[in-house]
Amino acid sequence: MKCKRCGERAEIQLRSHNAAFCRSCFVLYFQRQVERAIHKQRMFTPQDRVLVAVSGGKDSLALWDVLLTLGYQTEGVYLALGIGDYSDQSRHKAEAFARQRGASLRVVELSEDAVAVPVAAQFTNRVPCAACGMMKRHFFDRAALEGGFSVLATGHNLDDEAARLLGNVLHWQTDYLARQTPVLEPSHPKFVRKVRPLYRLGELESAAYAFFRGIDYVIDECPNSVGATQLHYKDTLNRLEATMPGTKLNFVQEFLRSAQPAFAAANDSPPQTCTECGMPSFTPVCAFCRLLQEVKRKQQRSAA
Repeated sequence: MKCKRCGERAEIQLRSHNAAFCRSCFVLYFQRQVERAIHKQRMFTPQDRVLVAVSGGKDSLALWDVLLTLGYQTEGVYLALGIGDYSDQSRHKAEAFARQRGASLRVVELSEDAVAVPVAAQFTNRVPCAACGMMKRHFFDRAALEGGFSVLATGHNLDDEAARLLGNVLHWQTDYLARQTPVLEPSHPKFVRKVRPLYRLGELESAAYAFFRGIDYVIDECPNSVGATQLHYKDTLNRLEATMPGTKLNFVQEFLRSAQPAFAAANDSPPQTCTECGMPSFTPVCAFCRLLQEVKRKQQRSAA
């Protein structure tokens, strides 16, 4: 098997693209795919300050590496979720990555600024992933606003986008379908533009890029993700992809081209401002503040 670009021995095969690459050509291919997504979707320009949400995993660190290589103005933000050894390892990877590249990394401690994910899940009987996702959105939005950034970039890849789309379609979550796009323009003065430059690149490609570039990332899955619905969707899509390469990419691309604009046009209700924290919200008190109120109320009841 030879590299499609230079003819040397290939080290990775991409069945969805009917192509194979050697190490150096794959790294170039990956970086060009990210650059193409940024330009085609008008995500940001070299003049924008981009806040990159990093978890210590392969996708977010690969994205940050590409943006640094391409010369964009970036800073990282890491949320310490309080999930035991997993959070300790993730933070160590993120901090080591930033230190090795001389990049700036902001760290937010949920246990100090709000409440750790396991505590929130324990006192509210919520699925940990639901509480985690809600707090991530709140603190990423707040970090971007307080830091004066114009763009917030996340490492969601093609597998994430395809699984999210499948879940939204199965349950006809039209509000979510309206907002499923690689570029989400701000709908409130306290929002910044949110972008997903890896939306056309799969998990295999992110992992290969991180390996070829020598990026040390946390390999273990979050212990709270065991049994998560999203993993069932990914498993289903992986089986389709194995028999029909390119299924995930076609699923997401055709949705963005043919269906997403219709859902977006029907969704014209801008968010309000939360009366508690002042951040955007679709209800008088945002979901994050309601979560904290519930945890505090039940902690007080438990201590009584």
